[in-house]
Amino acid sequence: MNRIFAAFKPAEISSNHFLNQLKKKYNNKKAGYSGTLDPFAKGVLIVAFGQYTKLFQFLKKTPKIYRATLWFGVKSLSLDNKNIQEIKTLKPFNLSALEKISEELLGLIDYFPPQFSAKKIEGKRAYEFAKKGENVALKSCTMEIFSCKILHYNHPFLSIEISVSEGSYIRSYCEIFAKKLGINATLSSLERIKEGKFVYNNEKKINVLEYLDLKPNFICDLSKLENGSKLSLDDLKYQDSGNYYIESEKYFSIININENKVKYLLNKVEKC
Repeated sequence: MNRIFAAFKPAEISSNHFLNQLKKKYNNKKAGYSGTLDPFAKGVLIVAFGQYTKLFQFLKKTPKIYRATLWFGVKSLSLDNKNIQEIKTLKPFNLSALEKISEELLGLIDYFPPQFSAKKIEGKRAYEFAKKGENVALKSCTMEIFSCKILHYNHPFLSIEISVSEGSYIRSYCEIFAKKLGINATLSSLERIKEGKFVYNNEKKINVLEYLDLKPNFICDLSKLENGSKLSLDDLKYQDSGNYYIESEKYFSIININENKVKYLLNKVEKC
């Protein structure tokens, strides 16, 4: 069964455990997801079945929008509501100071991923080292903050809605925000409400072609697509270099044009 949809992962279970629940629910063994959510987080998780598990790299998943609550005065090794080492009582901050920091942190930000993260080090996940109390050297990354809106401030909790690029860590954003204040802080909650055009809609299947980060191309002889035959530039309407999708009534394929040659990236995927 080919299918792609936005599921809603509950808090306190891993993304893998949630995927296994969906595989049983829909009686489908071939399944995958994109954009791991931390166990403590909840929200939108893009799930695919069948051949559609090969489409994640071609989906438009930016911006990602989250609602998060920062908990001021708390030191946590994992920057979430687990592994808490210290809680300090702090005086409330002026709201205008918090708004100023959120404005300063718009745009591109360099950051280090949390030690408790799925980043790979020497073939292992960083959190595997962190659970043993071992610190590993994680490479600096860059995330882009498109917007950040303060929803509510009830000291010591600051609730925000933040729009970010793919690959961003909201826990790291929280850490940077706290350093600007000269304090420790952690996330007490995190919810992903949107990934690109993907929003939770009761797990309804969608037309995946509307969610691809690709332009459509048009093939002169549809029988070549139906048969998975080799293509040349003369078979296509658009001949500029890049990735495209082409479709017939029953199938679609993803192709790449480079140096005047056409190559299938995915061939003859059945529409759901």
